[in-house]
Amino acid sequence: MGRKKGPHWHGHRARLRERFRRAGEVALADYELLELLLTYAIPRRDVKPQAKVLLERFGSLAGVLAAPEDELQQVEGIGPSASLLIRLVKELGAASLAGELKGRDLVNSPERVVAFARMKFGAEREEHFAVLYLNAKNELIDVEVMQRGTVDRAVVYPRQVVEGALRRGASGVILLHNHPSGHPDPSPEDRVLTGQVAMALRPLEIRLLDHLIVAQGGHFSFREKGLL
Repeated sequence: MGRKKGPHWHGHRARLRERFRRAGEVALADYELLELLLTYAIPRRDVKPQAKVLLERFGSLAGVLAAPEDELQQVEGIGPSASLLIRLVKELGAASLAGELKGRDLVNSPERVVAFARMKFGAEREEHFAVLYLNAKNELIDVEVMQRGTVDRAVVYPRQVVEGALRRGASGVILLHNHPSGHPDPSPEDRVLTGQVAMALRPLEIRLLDHLIVAQGGHFSFREKGLL
């Protein structure tokens, strides 16, 4: 008698892993990357259907990574282990990019700040507001996620930014927030808040170095546009 064959997806998983080892992410479609990830949380099932449903439901890999765990688990076959693994991948990426900010002049390395902000907040469906506190050399002291809001607003008060900067002995700050709408252009409220924060920091000789808005459609820098 011949050897009993295993499920068809055993060989498929092995081929996915080999393609990834040989050529990295460029060798796989987005659903295949997600499928490969899910194999580590769901070892005894064909997970291609789940990968495709996740991408269809959340729109992109970034959307899947940003999705809340409870919403991920609404997809049939995605349980606590798989949803936690997806969240972990996003947080590892954001932590890695945050680590790359340290020891650098962030005013002259805006692309690194944008990359961190897009990974951390770019595909979120609620507004998040964060502050980067910098020393006199424009190097990172700390990152504070100050507020999480609704689909179109995160309420932040200038005094919160001032207090955070004083506690850390910061010489400068960069404001970050996301636009879940997908469009990074600042709203009138964004412009007003930027002016209020700059005005509140000025008497303390703390510089507002930039206000970055990230979205799936790109980013907007107040500094690059000459608005600071």
